[in-house]
Amino acid sequence: MRETTPAAMPPCFDRWCNKFDDLLRTKAQKREFRHYLGGLLGESGRKNLYQMASDSVGVTYHKLHHCLDAVAARREASKRR
Repeated sequence: MRETTPAAMPPCFDRWCNKFDDLLRTKAQKREFRHYLGGLLGESGRKNLYQMASDSVGVTYHKLHHCLDAVAARREASKRR
């Protein structure tokens, strides 16, 4: 299986991700969003958090999971308002 590194993404990837930065609160969320999206676009046959983190250099399952939980919690809180 080929490993990927987030730094290998083309400049257009980061420019596209910048469109979502105002929705994410912290630098960590912005970084992990890019890791998550890169994992979805990657070559892995399985698209789950564990596999995406395993196939990427410098990406951990815990950080991806925490980021998605934080974004989901924020979305749920905004629905209740």
